[in-house]
Amino acid sequence: MGKRRKIQENDWRYDVLHWLVDRTTKASYRRLRYIGTERIPKDGAVIYAPNHTGTLMDALIVLAMSHEPTVFIARADIFKNPKLARLFRFFKMAPIMRMRDGIEEVKKNNKTIEMAADVLKDRIPLCIFPEGKHQTRYSLQPLSKGIFRIALQAKEQLGDTPLYIVPMGIRYGNFFRFRSTVTLQVGNPINVGEFIAKNEDRTPQELMNLMRGCLDERMKETILYIPNDEEYDAKNEICAAVSDKLLKKHESVGNDLLVTANQEAARRIVTMKDEKPEAAARLITSADEAVKMRRKMGISLKSVTKQPKMLSIILKSLLLLVTLPYTLATMILTLPIIAIGNMLTKKFKDRAFHNSVRYVLHLVLWPLLLIIYTAIAFATMPPLWAACAVAAALPAPAVAQETFRAARLIVSDFRLLRCKPLMAKYNEIRNLFFN
Repeated sequence: MGKRRKIQENDWRYDVLHWLVDRTTKASYRRLRYIGTERIPKDGAVIYAPNHTGTLMDALIVLAMSHEPTVFIARADIFKNPKLARLFRFFKMAPIMRMRDGIEEVKKNNKTIEMAADVLKDRIPLCIFPEGKHQTRYSLQPLSKGIFRIALQAKEQLGDTPLYIVPMGIRYGNFFRFRSTVTLQVGNPINVGEFIAKNEDRTPQELMNLMRGCLDERMKETILYIPNDEEYDAKNEICAAVSDKLLKKHESVGNDLLVTANQEAARRIVTMKDEKPEAAARLITSADEAVKMRRKMGISLKSVTKQPKMLSIILKSLLLLVTLPYTLATMILTLPIIAIGNMLTKKFKDRAFHNSVRYVLHLVLWPLLLIIYTAIAFATMPPLWAACAVAAALPAPAVAQETFRAARLIVSDFRLLRCKPLMAKYNEIRNLFFN
């Protein structure tokens, strides 16, 4: 029996799949941006530490950041089926036990830590989601100690090779809409060796707690951080309502401008609660009322952010009408994916999985459908016409999703403009915030 291949070793089958997966990931978003990648150190081993809001999509966005392979650490319970475990290993995923799995199970992590150190020795990036579980909010959950335990033990085995923990923030324009926008921002890395040297008098437990606090702060800098409390929805509503005015103050400095404006808004709310508690209370109350009114009417938060004008709605509607023959055809071509996607997503109570399901369907079904449509086109049309038809069909999934999105936003914008009480409520929010 031959020696088992290391998880980080090259495999042409993985390389081919990696290429296809990356292309599908990039096609799954209207805009996919990477900011601050120059901060990723080149002189040592790196552990990526992203926030976790989009289930499978988070990992795919990290993977698409570069052409090199990345090894992912995932929760151990998904590896229980031996066939799935072999498949996950092919995908360069390794299991890690959590305390909830029991002490005896946690002891098995030594093998994963040894594997992680070996991966890092070969300068292959290791990705761990330190929150341990996902949540669809612009917030951050308490960080688990697994990433720090791996970092400290791996550093012992790496010797003089520098080791860095690289904070990352993944920010979706919408957590649940397929082909939304997403930005991955890289934060300031933690040099594990230097951190240990500066705190050499600390116990391993104290060292991990200090490192956790440091990573927590640096991860918050890469996302729109709103504390995950009972005022979360109200604060998120305020950020959307005031961001357009704040945007005009900022220039592009290697950051996502909308997120920069929203981060400023979130900080101002905290300051306002300290300095003007009564005004802050009225602001939160108004935002709570706006949230309830907006959701009841089915108005998108995007409409609130953009503050639509009637002329814009008319022009968008005309454009949608002019392009209808083509967009209608794309909807028909992608109907099998849409129908199966709607059927499968109903089986997931957690909506965070919905985009992952749609992604897999586009990855698997669209190439098959395209082969079928190509065969039909060349069997029923002259070659030149068939080639043109196939070329026009290639972007069908993206065009269909963009059409659905445009139609939803036109309806949402119109509802917002028609609802005078809600428009007045947002004006009240802006006045309270800026005055």
